[in-house]
Amino acid sequence: MCADRINRVTPSPISGFPEWTPAERLVEQNMLDRIRASFERFGFSPIETPAVERNAILTAKGGEETERQIYSLTGLHPQSGEDARDYSLHFDLTVPLARYVAQHNNNLVFPFRRYQIQKVWRGERPQHGRFREFTQCDIDIVGDGKLSLMADAEIPAVISTVFNSLDIGDFTIRISNRKILTGYLEHLGFDESEASAILRDADKIERQGTGPLLRTLESLPNGKATQDDILALVQLSGNPADVLHSLNSTDGGERFRTGVGELDAVFEYAGAFGISDENISADIGIVRGLDYYTGTIYETRLDDHPQLGSICSGGRYDDLASYFIRKAMPGVGISIGLTRLFSQLLQAGIVETGSASVAQVLVTTPDDSLLVTAIELASALRAADVNTEVFFEQARLGRQLRYASRKGFKFAVLPLPEDIERDHIKFRDLDAGEEYVVPTAELAAHLTQRLV
Repeated sequence: MCADRINRVTPSPISGFPEWTPAERLVEQNMLDRIRASFERFGFSPIETPAVERNAILTAKGGEETERQIYSLTGLHPQSGEDARDYSLHFDLTVPLARYVAQHNNNLVFPFRRYQIQKVWRGERPQHGRFREFTQCDIDIVGDGKLSLMADAEIPAVISTVFNSLDIGDFTIRISNRKILTGYLEHLGFDESEASAILRDADKIERQGTGPLLRTLESLPNGKATQDDILALVQLSGNPADVLHSLNSTDGGERFRTGVGELDAVFEYAGAFGISDENISADIGIVRGLDYYTGTIYETRLDDHPQLGSICSGGRYDDLASYFIRKAMPGVGISIGLTRLFSQLLQAGIVETGSASVAQVLVTTPDDSLLVTAIELASALRAADVNTEVFFEQARLGRQLRYASRKGFKFAVLPLPEDIERDHIKFRDLDAGEEYVVPTAELAAHLTQRLV
């Protein structure tokens, strides 16, 4: 077919589906490696579930909002009735975990500690920091019938390890317990629907101020009379000892007291894990997920960049798999939306890109006759665990060196005939602009030493 008759498709990305340059992807992969290593340090084991689940699984909890976000699968060509597609892409990793635990519960060892790093898909409107396709990094500890509160205390230690490893700035892990607010509202006489409305508006305070909450309280019986006490409680935050002292001086009912006791225990045990006092605080105004979480809840933020919002969140839930199995499976976990975090870190200049190559060394080919020599040199360097690329195209040495600089190589090896004749080899430090000539047999050792 004649080239000018091709019906070309304009190459453009789909909104909400991110693409990274090689340099950006290398930074993201480095972050993933650090997160994975931090998870494994605490004994979490990896699992992977299919990107696709049956619709009955994904919609088990119901809810119009969830169903609206699900990407259903279909074929480009009509399918027979026997091949009807009743499955979709998963929108988070919690529902697949629930199905996985319910399906394999007889073969798993409990408490089950798993991490999962996979892409998820949501059909929501793309905007700043929100994507339709993104990578989530989750950990969960799931119990069979019961789960020690020590698990709740260990989660902040994992979070601390992750973000110390990422080295993206000072952070604060904010911790609360859902029983405190729900118990207090129950104690004041609000029913479940009224309490849900109050909590929903309490969750908006950081973004919209106290206005929505005060308007809701004014519309409810007993709301105006109790608004000062409720507002004081949802805005209670700071040093854990001070917050707990204030809570212990408050009359809030049985569920409230249970939540305060659990929060106290979490902070006490968290100290045993060695978490810095500077990285942890109590914040009773955290709501998170409304009905999903039932106990301890977490939100993590960067101190110098509050505009990024929560960079890691999660909490305790009473039962993971009740929609799939008749067995109580309490758990606690957290999730890091890495794509959202990474994109905002790039935009804010908190992380910067570097080399566009995973190789540190480029072996040039100043002359076609030296191609075999270049390949042999590269093979020897790879055998010494040095990532190495060979420049195969016909080009002058100057162009090859410009290529090496643009991609971010550390060193360029220059096999020149006059050096090879005396069994030596030249290499250039591309950052310093300095050149060295060493015996060929010692090239790997010299480069390895400089790459440390």
